[in-house]
Amino acid sequence: MKSRRSKYDVAIIGGGISGLMAAYRLAEKKPSMQILLIEKGSSIESRRCPMIAKDAGACAHCKHCAVMEGMAGAGAFSDGKYVISTEYGGWLTEFLPRETVLEYIELADSTLVGFGATEERYFPDDELKKLCLKHDLHMQQAALKHLGTDSNYETMKKMIAAVAGRVEILTQTEVTDVDKGTHTLYTSGGEMIADTIIYAVGRSGSRAFSGWCKKNGIQMTSNQVDIGVRVELPAIVWDHFSNKIYEPKIWYRSKQYGDVTRMFCFNERGSVVMENTGGVLTVNGHSYKGKDKKTENSNFALLSTIHFTQPFKDPIEYARYVASLANLISGGSVLVQRLGDLEAGRRSNPVRLKQATTRPTLCVVPGDLSLCMPKRQLDNILETLHALETVAPGTANHDTLLYGIECKYYSARPAAVDFELEGCKGIYAIGDGAGFTRSLSHAAAHGLYMADKILKG
Repeated sequence: MKSRRSKYDVAIIGGGISGLMAAYRLAEKKPSMQILLIEKGSSIESRRCPMIAKDAGACAHCKHCAVMEGMAGAGAFSDGKYVISTEYGGWLTEFLPRETVLEYIELADSTLVGFGATEERYFPDDELKKLCLKHDLHMQQAALKHLGTDSNYETMKKMIAAVAGRVEILTQTEVTDVDKGTHTLYTSGGEMIADTIIYAVGRSGSRAFSGWCKKNGIQMTSNQVDIGVRVELPAIVWDHFSNKIYEPKIWYRSKQYGDVTRMFCFNERGSVVMENTGGVLTVNGHSYKGKDKKTENSNFALLSTIHFTQPFKDPIEYARYVASLANLISGGSVLVQRLGDLEAGRRSNPVRLKQATTRPTLCVVPGDLSLCMPKRQLDNILETLHALETVAPGTANHDTLLYGIECKYYSARPAAVDFELEGCKGIYAIGDGAGFTRSLSHAAAHGLYMADKILKG
């Protein structure tokens, strides 16, 4: 698509939650401002995954993964967990006062509520936290909202429609380069210039953004990488947690290695889904508000955290390599394995999977995760599953399903002063793709903060 103008006050690269919030705030507070939002994926109405729609039994390798890319970003099809806390969800408190971050989280929430998001909140439960502590499990607590994959999608549609009435939006348009001196954006739809440029690329754009930073001499700091599996089991196993707090977000330090493994991204009565990030297939989970879309299972991520030391500086590529091994072994898909088969040292096959009492919600290839998962991470995951068994009996059952690989790679963070990139006057970076946040709420808050900073001059 081609832009209507060649010169703008502000250009935002990326149509995810942080970019949308920034655009909405700027247009709301200063309607005369000429704002351009560029998104390499499709409009939200055109985003459609053939696998989720049951039109394909395997990943169709679309040019732009409809689950990961497009207007509203990866959050459009997430289960819409909205954390109203600074206890977790990103690193903004390393740069801003906690009170400021929480103020913008609440502001973003009220904005979403204005477009139809639920007002229902789940609150911390000290009795469950105490139960975990008895077994050396550590539960992080926060006020939390579950927007739901289906309801969240409708909310984002309404917000995008409101933004589109005030902001020029280009979809299916990729930014190939930005000249940091002239502020010229080179795109698949032509060239344009903006006084202020905001990189809000999200996780799917983090590799390209990192490449641009390196090309322009901006120092990058590699963050952690998490590698593990998506666990699926009968929903009743974790009902005593999810009914009270919705998401049990628990970490455990393994006795064998002293590594931290995290249980998070819980999807009550949800489905396991596949994602395609730059050609590498991984797994995730969705959970819907509509009762007709609920399943008998719940799922959650169980990931082992790795902090690399010198000289290695590319944890994202490490995670992609591990995930690509699972793609290779499965013949271009992802793997699923019963816990009992994994611990018995044998692969799951179609016959064994059919015998499982937990019925898989994602049709993928049964196999052996030990052939692609590094031993250290796999040991951590198995030890943590048995630790979780102490507070939720049934977690480590023979027929618990493990899908792999799931990765959470946190983007390398660029050197910046108040989010203005080093040596790049008027060019900023925000959200998950720049390594400052790792959640829907914190990314949204970051977009609003950036808009207010620009409005103040």
